[in-house]
Parts: sequence; structure tokens; C-alpha cells
Amino acid sequence: MISADSSSSQSAPRGVTIRELPHTERPRERMRSLGAQALSTTELIATILGSGGTGGSALQCARAVLECSAGSLGRLAAMPMAALTRVHGVGQARATAVHAALELGRRMSMEAREAGVPLRGPRDVAAVFAPRLQELPVEEFHVAVLDAQHRLERDVLVTRGLLNSSLVHPREVFREAIAERAAAVILVHNHPSGDPTPSAEDRAVTEQLVAAGRLLDIPVHDHIIVGRGRYMSFAEAGLL
Repeated sequence: MISADSSSSQSAPRGVTIRELPHTERPRERMRSLGAQALSTTELIATILGSGGTGGSALQCARAVLECSAGSLGRLAAMPMAALTRVHGVGQARATAVHAALELGRRMSMEAREAGVPLRGPRDVAAVFAPRLQELPVEEFHVAVLDAQHRLERDVLVTRGLLNSSLVHPREVFREAIAERAAAVILVHNHPSGDPTPSAEDRAVTEQLVAAGRLLDIPVHDHIIVGRGRYMSFAEAGLL
């Protein structure tokens, strides 16, 4: 989870508009001269928003955006855009821009993992999936398609919503794995409650998919359940 660094000394105090700041302290100008890494999270969001709403600056609007997610970019990414538009000054266009920027960051981190780092164990899998899944308000079931070196070939979203065996069908789970000639797969889903303890349905789905993998000669190496700040591995727990 990434926390916002809204305490940056370069951020404008409350009530001060960007136009009232010295030219060299305005977020866009600082980004041009110093690079994006020099800006606080608040300033980066203000740059995405472009301008504030009626009676407020882009920096004030950016602070409000972060406050609605308790300063967490992970929670912000998981928020529905409709919820984000309830922040004063944030309409559909700005909510879309914020979500697009966060999704680009997620995809960049995925590219770094896909570039050749093997997923050797549950900790590696959690490092890839937990930042995105642990704050989601609904369950998502993913299949990590692995090559012979245990590298992530594809991340396939199978279903979104309550997990049950009727929705997570082996045909949907293994379709992409077969197409990619996968050496193995890892199952990953989240518990919005934050508690990764497997339910009876989780165990039933896992048992069904492990059996299907044996028939297809595509082994299921693990099933990771992502909670809030922690995860559970079926392989580590001896449940596969």
C-alpha cells in the first residue's frame, strides 16, 4: 500500500491557490524543471486534475481526493469512479484521469515483474497482486499463467463478484493457459473483508481446479487469497 506524502514542504498551504504561489513552486513548473519524482503525491494529483473546483485550488481538490481514501493510493485505485466524483471539484473527466494514471502505474509495475523475474513462492505472487487486490470492495478471481521458468506470462481476470464454483469454471480458468502453452498456473483472489482465511467455497473451487489441471497437464501450483496487509497460501498450508 502506498501512502500519500501530503506533508511536502513544497505543497501550498490551505487557502492558497496555485496562481498565488511563486512561479517556481507551482506543481507543473516544478515537474518540468525537477522531474515528477520531486513532487509530493498531492502535487502529482493536482497536476492530473489540472484545476480546482469553484472556490478551491487544484491542490485543495487533490488533498480532498486523498482524504477520501485515507491517504492510500491503493484504496483510491479501488474506489468506484462514482464515489470519486462526490469529491467537490471532481467530475467524470477528472475522476477518469485519476483512475487512468493509477492504472498506468499498476501496469508499469506489472511490466517490471513480467520482464523476467520468476514467481518462486507465495511472497512473490502477493507482491504482484496484493497492491491491486487488497483494497477492492468486491472479489476478483485471477489466474497467473506461468512459463517453464515460473515467469508471469499473463494475468487473466476470470470473474468479478462473489466466488463460487458455478462462476469459476475450469473452461474459463484454463482457456488462456492452454492458448499460452502454460507450464503451470497460480490462482489468486481477494477477500474484501480483509481476512484471507479460506471459506468452504474457496476450498471447493480450489479442489475442482486442481483436478482439472491434472487432467490438462497444467498443474495448479498454488491458490493465494489476498487479505488486507496479509495473504494465505494453499500450498504453504498443505491444502493443495
